[in-house]
Parts: sequence; structure tokens; C-alpha cells
Amino acid sequence: MTSATVTVTDEDAIRIVRLNRPEKKNALTLAMYAEMTRALSEADHNEAIRCLMIAGSGGTFTAGNDITDFLNTAGGGFETRARDFLHALSRRQKPLVAAVSGVAIGIGTTMLFHCDHVVAGGDATISTPFIKLGLIPEAASTLLAPMRMGYARAFSLLVMGRPLSAAEAREAGIVNTVVDAADVDKVALQAAHEIAALPPKTVATTRALMCSQLDDVAKRIDAESAHFRDLLQSDEARAAFTAFLARRK
Repeated sequence: MTSATVTVTDEDAIRIVRLNRPEKKNALTLAMYAEMTRALSEADHNEAIRCLMIAGSGGTFTAGNDITDFLNTAGGGFETRARDFLHALSRRQKPLVAAVSGVAIGIGTTMLFHCDHVVAGGDATISTPFIKLGLIPEAASTLLAPMRMGYARAFSLLVMGRPLSAAEAREAGIVNTVVDAADVDKVALQAAHEIAALPPKTVATTRALMCSQLDDVAKRIDAESAHFRDLLQSDEARAAFTAFLARRK
């Protein structure tokens, strides 16, 4: 299963989902969200797949949403394809390992709260500049980040938009392992194989118990999406996006 911007390959018991748009720092389009949703959902129904791995390409994890694609369809496609991905991400049955190189911005950071094991390169930075764009964080990060990091660190990341280095993200409990940038994919794949070698039903049962707040997560995803949609029409967001696009010219 492959598209131009997302490649999905199965290696033994591992499904590898790779963001493949390096010329745009793997910025996510709505079509890419749909591909990722399909990859996660199909893995749940494939007994041969025991673990998933998500990675970027070109030395970058993802720069977040593609702003142009996002603005062209905001309020319509965003509310279906992006939100469907968030629900598929949070409710999937199989463990997920993330291989994070370079930048992980916006959804590139918030999706990490749903991963079971995160390997980051020493060059990696994570950041969530939602507030600066007049929007709010998504992926139930307003629930999961304070639980994982504590309120103070979560406020600094989500509200103030202060980035974290790979080492800081590990200290905050978002990243499991920090390795040389050149070794990120290799070490992440090793972790995925280690997980895949474990008894699958026992892993599934343990994960289900550890993720017992899934209903709360789903409700928070929907609540954030509703606020996100409303804020997208605000004067604050329009001014922030105009300024952002002007800086890119």
C-alpha cells in the first residue's frame, strides 16, 4: 500500500508507515491523513501485523499540517479526514513505535502522546505552535500532556509554544530513547521487532488496561476539534495565518 506521500510496507510482523514528502518537510495533507488512517485501521484486522512503526523521511519527522492544503479545505475535509486519523490513532489495537528525526511540529508532537515507544535522534526537536496561530492543540493533547508531563511542562509546551530538545522530551516522559540521528530508524525498528516478538494477546490486554481512559480521549479529541473549528474562523487565527504565510514569501 503506497501513495506518493505516504508509503506503507510490511516487514515480517511490522507495518512501517513512512511520511514521504521530504521537499515539504513531510507536512501533512488531508490525503496523507486518509492514507495513515487506512494503514492503522487495516493493521488492526491483520493478525500477521503485531506492531507498527511511523517515521519520516529526509531527516525530518513532520512539520505538521500543510497550511495551504489545510486552509483550502478547513471546516470540511479537515473535520473528517484529520479527525478520523486522530480517532484511529488513539483507538488502534496494535502497539506503535515512532522514529523521530529533525523537527516534529504540531501534530508531529501531539501524536507522540499516543505512541507506545518513541525513539528520537539527538537532533530532534518537538514543538506545538498552535496558540501562536490562534488555534488550540489537538489529538487530546490537552488531556494527555498534563498527565504525562505534569501541568507546568505541558503549559510551557502547549500554550507558550516552547520547543523541547530530544533530551528534554525524554526527561519529560515523551521520548523513550535518544540515539544518533543516523540510527533513529534502525533503533526504532529494533524496538518494533522486540515488541512484535512478545505474546500478542498479552500485549493487547496489557495495553488495553494501560489505556483505559480511551473514552475520555475520544471525547477530548471531539471537544478540541469543535473549538479548533470555531477558532479557525476567529480574527486572531486569520491574522496569525496571514502573518505566517507572509513570512514564507
